[in-house]
Amino acid sequence: MKEEQSAIIEALKYAIQMELDGKKFYMLAGKDSYNRVGKELYSWLAAQEDRHRERFEEIYKSMAENRGWPAVDISPVKGQKPGTLFAQAIEDLGTSVKAKKSEIEATKKAMEMEIKSKDFYRQQEDKSTAEAEKKFFNAIASEEQGHYLALVDYQEYISDPTGWFTRTEHHLLDGA
Repeated sequence: MKEEQSAIIEALKYAIQMELDGKKFYMLAGKDSYNRVGKELYSWLAAQEDRHRERFEEIYKSMAENRGWPAVDISPVKGQKPGTLFAQAIEDLGTSVKAKKSEIEATKKAMEMEIKSKDFYRQQEDKSTAEAEKKFFNAIASEEQGHYLALVDYQEYISDPTGWFTRTEHHLLDGA
């Protein structure tokens, strides 16, 4: 039991650092973004990293004080989907979005980070013996997958805005 608690505490320390690093990366990427959609996406992702970190810190504190795994709210925040947050910015920019190679590279890096985070949380879920831990790590991994998908969508948007609009708006190409 002591070894298991020690392993969980180490995993939580690692998770807290991942979230801090992620926030720092997203803050810099947002600052360097060349368009409003990117700035808003990276700002949203930085806030999500903060949310995750706070949850991990709450669990860490409880585990370090030998109080066990606390009851942690794992429900998603209502109205916090990136699609709704960026709809107006995308509408304003349309297909005139500008992205430099550095932003495309930053988005690729962010996608890699989200995949690594998701994989780490899935591993923690697999290692967990308590149902509350499993549910928590599953929820966090699912959120990381959502972040990844938001980044994929953004990557498509900045790489090919016209194609992105055609795909997402389902315009007919036959002139009808």
